[in-house]
Amino acid sequence: MPDSRTSDASELQLTADGQLRHLLTLRGLSRDQLTALLDRADAFVSTPGSAVMRSDTLQGRTVANLFFEASTRTRASFELATRRLGGDILNLDIQTSSSAKGETVLDTISTLMAMNVDVFVVRSGRTNTHADIARHVNEHVSILNAGESVISHPTQGLLDLLTIRRKKGPFENLVVTIVGDVAHSRVAQSAMQGLVTMGVGELRVVTPPSLAPGPDCVHEARILTSLSEGLHGADVVMALRIQKERFTHNEGIPDVDAYFSEYGLTQKRMQQAAKDAIVMHPGPMNRGVEIEASLADGPSSVISEQVRNGVAVRMAVLEAVTNRKP
Repeated sequence: MPDSRTSDASELQLTADGQLRHLLTLRGLSRDQLTALLDRADAFVSTPGSAVMRSDTLQGRTVANLFFEASTRTRASFELATRRLGGDILNLDIQTSSSAKGETVLDTISTLMAMNVDVFVVRSGRTNTHADIARHVNEHVSILNAGESVISHPTQGLLDLLTIRRKKGPFENLVVTIVGDVAHSRVAQSAMQGLVTMGVGELRVVTPPSLAPGPDCVHEARILTSLSEGLHGADVVMALRIQKERFTHNEGIPDVDAYFSEYGLTQKRMQQAAKDAIVMHPGPMNRGVEIEASLADGPSSVISEQVRNGVAVRMAVLEAVTNRKP
């Protein structure tokens, strides 16, 4: 059964003729739709030291970043993506905006639409904020989900898919293992949705029992508590950030050292994975908690590539929603 928290969102994001108007979730998007976004993003990827690709796709368009939670990677990459496509970017400081005085989110959106903002990039800790905004914006306006509660982070899911595809090829032949706090990870939710849609060979989730995903998790995932079992022969291994505050509130995680001892990724443990396995992490990293520093910086790590690919993915998404025909 679809997650009731995202079913409405998936129904809102396409126009009547199937064009992408909003990106609220990866759930409900087809393999062809995801492939088209990945193909376009691939064209935007630049190698370090080379000139970045630019276009005038967003010339005369304005994008507003509305982040009600902290962010470095997502917010910065959306800003760079907008600028590289020739658009104007507005970074709203929520702490000093009228929201701090009690103005509702919808009133803030309405005010900015009056200033001709075309795309809103929104991060919120509340469920259904993005869908609610999408229902109230003008027809030409698009909403992009930059992180929603614990349930969705679609552009992160897309950049993870792009990174995997560029490094490992077709998804059908791959074993992908996700390790960590899946229950509270919007990154994991979107990554799993995208991987299943793209036909991944095997999807494994390794997690302490107390942090296992709930019934709304994609049913195709194999849930494990043994890291050794999860790593065996894996082609892709993704460590998730552990929120350190959970160590004092969750009996299943007594302390940092205990978690790292049982679930931390190390170079030695990665020897159980496929010889050419890649290591991923959405960031920010807690080195020595979910991943060993030498592994994060080692030759199998593609963490920096994930960050770089994030700009390309967000360029592709911005282009898609602004190029739709009325």
